[in-house]
Amino acid sequence: MISAGLIKGIENGGVLVNNTSSGALAGSIWFIGWLFTIGFAKLIWWKALLAIVIWAYYLGVAAIG
Repeated sequence: MISAGLIKGIENGGVLVNNTSSGALAGSIWFIGWLFTIGFAKLIWWKALLAIVIWAYYLGVAAIG
């Protein structure tokens, strides 16, 4: 079976274009970094959860205004 990407590559003169999103990779790197930060700061579980909620709030406020 021929994939749609291969057909597009043939139509573009043999140049294959990779249309993948890097959002999953960035999210994974962010999550690994967050786990490292929690471990480095030696936060207990409820402080880590509170930090995630507070950080998300301040990030949302900064993004809006």
